[in-house]
Parts: sequence; structure tokens; C-alpha cells
Amino acid sequence: MEQRKSYKDAKGKVQVGQTPVRPNTKALYDGGHSRSSDETPVMGAERRAMVVQLALPLSTGGNDGRNNATLTRDIPITKQMVWASYKKVRSNKGAAGIDNQSPEEYAERLKDNLYILWNRLSSGSYFPPAVLEVEIPKDDGKKRKLGIPTVNDRIAQQVIKDYLEPRFETEFLADSYGYRPKKNAHQAIEQVRQNVRQFRWVIDMDITGFFDNMSHELLLKAVDRHVEEKWVKLYIKRWLEAPIEDREGNQRFRTGKGAPQGGVISPLLANLFLHYAFDKWFSIMFPSLKFVRYADDTVVHCNSEQEAERVLKTIKERLSSCGLELNERKTKIVYCKKAYRKARYKTVKFDFLGYSFQPRPATSKTGDLFLSFDCAISRKSEVKIGKILSDSGFHTWTRHDLEQLAEEFNPQLRGWLNYYGKFRRTMLNRIFGLFNWRLIKWAVKKYKRFKGSMRKAGRWIREIAQKFPYIFVHWQYGFGGA
Repeated sequence: MEQRKSYKDAKGKVQVGQTPVRPNTKALYDGGHSRSSDETPVMGAERRAMVVQLALPLSTGGNDGRNNATLTRDIPITKQMVWASYKKVRSNKGAAGIDNQSPEEYAERLKDNLYILWNRLSSGSYFPPAVLEVEIPKDDGKKRKLGIPTVNDRIAQQVIKDYLEPRFETEFLADSYGYRPKKNAHQAIEQVRQNVRQFRWVIDMDITGFFDNMSHELLLKAVDRHVEEKWVKLYIKRWLEAPIEDREGNQRFRTGKGAPQGGVISPLLANLFLHYAFDKWFSIMFPSLKFVRYADDTVVHCNSEQEAERVLKTIKERLSSCGLELNERKTKIVYCKKAYRKARYKTVKFDFLGYSFQPRPATSKTGDLFLSFDCAISRKSEVKIGKILSDSGFHTWTRHDLEQLAEEFNPQLRGWLNYYGKFRRTMLNRIFGLFNWRLIKWAVKKYKRFKGSMRKAGRWIREIAQKFPYIFVHWQYGFGGA
């Protein structure tokens, strides 16, 4: 259908047959030109410096007619923001969502996909699709439900997350470590190590189904406190209310609570919720005490058993008022027993982020042995890694040589070494010993010259580890014994 060529000038007079001239910004996804100086924001300056334009002519090139269209945008989402978010989502990889579209398939029509996403986000017309619900096993044998958004939706969530995160970061306390820039699990563990030297008692807290029970009403109140933009709150509300669908096509909706555990923006919203539900409240109620929180895993430090019981009771009441509940079976009070701490208490161990804190022998600077309260890889983590190695069945991969096995397992071995080897690396002997033992079983099955002898194969593996320690990552750190 031909567009009518009748326009009015600034004085209201009709100009027949003339085409209005407007600036055309060439906005590329990565490293494009800056906008024209004639384009001005229509909502005023935002708090963040990264919001640089609110009106953006559409210009992507191609023959689909996009060059000829010019739209006014009331939402300050630029193509550069969408492109930067895509690169983060791409680096994190991840599984396909409800549309079964993998990151690789999404990249096949990358330009069109990102353009459509930007177009909808910047016009307020973006609605998230259903979140795919999958179940993964927990340590206690139960199932944990994860929500997997589509690749497109993960990019959209990343855009809003990047927009809000610097603003929220100015509010969050230093004792919160989970899913925050420049903070990690090792820092949280180190802080707990320092705290148990000062405080004798610990409350090991476990919140029952936190992501499933997070109140939408309370969360949106917290968002209102820091976010003025209606379009941001609109998108957050849509994500909270997005339908959930399993692989059989069964769909359900959230009823005023819950957020998908697995969504890109969910950890940021969870940190905001717990900032007001716990962090800030605790720092006001108990200013002399300390806590360390990583997402919904929290350790509270106290001076005495009586104080710990009183604090735990108060925490339960506070969380209950926020619609949350502590897991009575997993939440416990722990005595941090070590040298010069002679009190008797039944529980002297707790797990935090894959590490176990408990009484352990240590050596002083003068070489004397003493009892400390420190951390090392937990038994649960060892069992989990052992199951991974057992399920792989790599001792039967007789068509592989050592280099091929190393190529397959070195990424995992390096990950275990880097994470669990941060504190008391020697405690990884059992894990890497199990790997070496299965390596010996592989050698027995592969080479007839060992005649089924584990002893001969073990001697051969040890010799290889000494001569060529670079083959496997753990061999380079002295875990070559078999």
C-alpha cells in the first residue's frame, strides 16, 4: 500500500509531495557510530551515565525496509545495550529454552533476532515466553526445579540486569557475596574463616524453597524504592508472572510469589529481596554480630550458645513476616571448637559452598601441631565428584589414548582443583586418587601386556606421571600417585 505524501511543515501548512528529512543514525551493534547531535532525550537524564539516547532512528541496512522507517522510542534501550547483553549470554552458553532454540541456532539469524528484540524492548512491546521447567537432583535425593528461559529472553533479562545492577550495588552490604560483580564464593568462604576465629558459635541457615516463595508484592516494593522508570518495573513484573511449562507442555502460572531459579535477572532480584528481608534488618538489630550471605546460603556468627538461640528465634520471626521459612532439619547451631575452646556441644561442623568447616589439625609458625577450626572440601562434594567419575565409565574407553582422556577430563579436573584447592589443597588426594585408580583400570583393559595386573598398570601410570606431568592437570600439582 502506497504511503500518502502529504505532510505539514512547522507552521501547519500542508507540503504535498515532499518527504520530511530527519537525521539517520548508523547504529551498529558493536563499535558503531555515535548518534546525531539532533537527537534529544524525551524523558530527561537518568541516574546512570550509560543511558545516552531515548530517540533512535532505525537503521540496520539490508533490503527489508528498515532503513525507510523512523520510530520514536520512549524507552532508553539502545542496540549497543542489546549487543553487549548478547555477548554475555553467549559466553555463558546454557541450554535451549521452551522453543528448543540453542545459542548456536540463535546465532544463525543473529542480526534479525537482535533487531527484533531491540525493537520490542525499546517500544515496551516485549513479552517473555514461558520458562522451561526442568528438575535436577539435589544432595538429599530430592529434585530441584530450575527455570530455563529462551536464549532471546536471557538476552532481554541481561539488558535490564545491566541497566539496574550498578544502581542496586550502591545499596547492597559488603557481607553479601553471591552473584555480584567483583565478588565470589572464595571471598565468602575466606570471610567465614576469619569470622570463626573471632566468634565461637555459628547459625547455619537454610531457607526452604527461597526462589519459589519470594513474595512479588514485597519484591516490587523494594524495586519501587530504587527504580522510578515505569518501563523497568513493567518488564520485571512480566518476568515474575511469566508462565512455567514442562517438557510435556503442561503450563502453570505463579500466584504472587516465586521467580525462576535459572533466570538471568533472578539472582539480582533475589539479592534485592534479601537485602531488605535480612541483610539490612540484621545489621540494625544485631550491629555487634556478623554474617556472610551467598545468595540464599547464610552463616551468622554469635558469641554464645544462648545468644545464638535468641538470634535464631528472631531471624525465624523476621523471615516468616517476609513469607519465608527456615528448613528446621538443615538449619542448626554449631560450636566452632578448636584449641582453647573447651565447651561440649554435639554439633561442631557445618557446610558452606561446598566446603566443610570443622575442627582440623594445623601447624603453627613454629612447627607445633594444634587444633584449628578450618575448612576443606566437604564430604558431599567428594561424593558428588566421585559419582561424576563413576558415571563417566571412562575406564572402559579403550579406544582412547592418554592424550584423548586428558583432553576430555582436564577442564573438569582444572575446575575442581581451582575451586576446591583454594583452601587445604592436600585434601583433594581422595578425589584425584580415585581418578588415578580409574586410570589404572583403563590401562589394564587397554593394554594386554599388563595381563590384568593393577599393580603393573599402576607402576606404569606413576612413571608416566613423573616423566610427563603436563598430560593431566592434577599431575602438575603433585597428585600423580596411583
